[in-house]
Amino acid sequence: MPEEQCDGCWIESTLDDTGKAACLLKWGPIRALLMPPVVLATARDLMSAAISAETDIALIGAFREEFRADDQMLGTVLKEVRERRPVLPTPSALRIHAVAGARTGKPLVHIGRGSMRGELTPDEAREMAVHWIQTATAAQIDVRLRYALGEWGRLNVVEVEELFALIRGVGR
Repeated sequence: MPEEQCDGCWIESTLDDTGKAACLLKWGPIRALLMPPVVLATARDLMSAAISAETDIALIGAFREEFRADDQMLGTVLKEVRERRPVLPTPSALRIHAVAGARTGKPLVHIGRGSMRGELTPDEAREMAVHWIQTATAAQIDVRLRYALGEWGRLNVVEVEELFALIRGVGR
């Protein structure tokens, strides 16, 4: 299947089959149930890629101005810098790459999963990261609330789900 460009990559809090906290990723035809640590790792990687893309653009500008560096030299320097960046152990839910447009002068963050791909500005990547952090946190809180509401015996499962639907609707 060819890669598709997509504007809407969505994530929401939910539960897995055992009632544990989870997040549902929806992006075009892709549906993936993710655990909160993976969602948080993805947010970390989005933030890191935003910083890296901006740093790479600044590096390109400085090398061009100070050393009159050509594209070949810039490519070598960026490769060296990127190889020195730490590789973090927790896997991300998305393919995330910092991109420095040597010709355009624009920092970008490329994301992908399966056949889907997207391109974000560093600020958009940061906004997306914040949303993913909030969703992972909400998933964990939702599980605890469901447990607490059920434990008190005041609400049955259907009423708890109706309450959560009502709460979700308030913010929209």
